[in-house]
Amino acid sequence: MRPNSVLFPVLLIALGMIVTQTGASFAKMLFPLVGAAGATTLRLTIGAVVLIAVFRPWRYRLTRAQWRAVLLYGAVMGTMNLTFYAALEHIPLGIAVALEFTGPLAVALFGARRPLDFLWIVLALSGFALLLPWTGFAGDISPVGVALALCAGTCWAGYIIFGQRAGTGGGPHIAALGVATAALIALPFGIATAGTALIDPAILPLGIAVALLSSAIPYALDMVALPLIPARLFGILMSGQPAMAALSGLVILGETLTLLQILGMAAIILASIGATATIAKPAPIAH
Repeated sequence: MRPNSVLFPVLLIALGMIVTQTGASFAKMLFPLVGAAGATTLRLTIGAVVLIAVFRPWRYRLTRAQWRAVLLYGAVMGTMNLTFYAALEHIPLGIAVALEFTGPLAVALFGARRPLDFLWIVLALSGFALLLPWTGFAGDISPVGVALALCAGTCWAGYIIFGQRAGTGGGPHIAALGVATAALIALPFGIATAGTALIDPAILPLGIAVALLSSAIPYALDMVALPLIPARLFGILMSGQPAMAALSGLVILGETLTLLQILGMAAIILASIGATATIAKPAPIAH
């Protein structure tokens, strides 16, 4: 396959989504051992070590404004991961990702003006309603999990905004510093819930797998793919994350969804694809 063909970066991004959601499923396996906060801490801390070792951010000097942007970027990243993993304790992976995706979708729809734009808003709200427990459609879905997933989505919107500010004029070393900041945010919660279990050699292999699959590998794949593909196409492809999450949850965790839940996820995915294709807004950044 020619590296300059569109198919090459598309396959890289698809592979990145597969490993990301596989990593999320593996992270859920850590919950009985270290809890959601402990799994978050392991993922971010190991991921930060890998990214710092690879990109060596100490070689770069940052201005005060850049440091402020990096700290905000890392803070929302850490909060996003903590609330998302906490949501996974209560609701299936596919539904959590679909609800979380309302954050970047809101960023994409911000400033909508044309009648077509409002079609995507209606479609997204319809999908959202099918996933909410109090509508009577979503089945046995925890309101706590829904609230946590929506908090993660709000943080994802902030992650996009602050990530773009932090990355302006920067490079991969900015991401390494952001992940390190996020790890510091998560660390107190991980220690409080898991204690010395975080350094148990028996769980280290699974922790490394989660960090590599959820952070290091997809980030590296996106770094290769993004320069070769239009940003809008990247956003459309990323809209498939909820479906990939549902498939991973089914295959790895045995999580099943009702037909209405699947329809709700499909509506959010179609709204994201439509908004990305017709509204010139920044594409969602993977996390």
